[in-house]
Amino acid sequence: MKLMQLYAAMKSDLQAIEDQMAQTVTSDLPILSETSLHLLKAGGKRLRPIFVLLSGKFGTYSMETLKKVAVPLELIHMATLVHDDVIDDAETRRGQLTVKSKWDNRIAMFTGDYIYAKALTVITDLDKPRIHQILSGSIVQMCIGEMEQIRDFFNVNQSVRNYMRRIRRKTALLIAISCQLGAMATEAPPRVSHALYRFGYNVGMAFQITDDLLDLCGTEKAIGKPPGSDLRQGNITLPVLYALQEDSLRDQLLTEITLIRDTEGPVNSAAAVKLVRSSSGIKTAEKMADRYIAKALKALESLPDIPAKRNLADIARFVAKRSY
Repeated sequence: MKLMQLYAAMKSDLQAIEDQMAQTVTSDLPILSETSLHLLKAGGKRLRPIFVLLSGKFGTYSMETLKKVAVPLELIHMATLVHDDVIDDAETRRGQLTVKSKWDNRIAMFTGDYIYAKALTVITDLDKPRIHQILSGSIVQMCIGEMEQIRDFFNVNQSVRNYMRRIRRKTALLIAISCQLGAMATEAPPRVSHALYRFGYNVGMAFQITDDLLDLCGTEKAIGKPPGSDLRQGNITLPVLYALQEDSLRDQLLTEITLIRDTEGPVNSAAAVKLVRSSSGIKTAEKMADRYIAKALKALESLPDIPAKRNLADIARFVAKRSY
């Protein structure tokens, strides 16, 4: 089943989650409702809710139960985006003005905090302490990942290993537990939830590497923000790290990155992006993403042969080849 067909087949369940998210973040304070709903209305791939729902099919499927997992996980993701846009001083996301751009940094930070808090109120309706423990532990790791990214802004000497650890915390973990908790909430066997965690982790790693590649190789129309945003913000991603290992490019690329770092006001990263595109870093990073997808597909092999298993494999393949 192609991805759009999958979305169409799950339309009613996804709409129920969308409605619940909107209801959850609506506040008696009008501006808080407006800022919280702003990113929600911009849409998104909703991969985390889809992973929750599909993983729930390996147990006793219940929308009432799965909503209590899918809604908080997607809201936590949204809260991190609102905070990220403040840290990155980003003007647009998903083709729309960011909360910090439309309002200001203070309102954006409190909006992100509010969405986080509302997410936790939803999952507390689920009487499964182990799920709460996994979620809270993952939020701690995500915060550490965010701090590591700030620490390593413009750090051209960081290792690939450091990058991998950071994206594991920032991105892969939330996707991994989306799969794991969907299965756990519906009483799937532990071996199933463990396999789904491994699947989600590897898809999440590939997703972030692909995201970093799109930031360098995509178009503003396709990715919803100007290419080279990561470099302008000082985020040294995997393709850049690999490009810096090439002796013929390293000095030029270091010069451009230093120029970006030291320039006050609007920065043009086009020259640095062009250098990375001309390197073998793009292909090397693509191969790394492909390896993670292969591991994700391998993790599915032990699962029962139901349609959800094939749907998850289709999503993994989409993640590796996506252009947005």
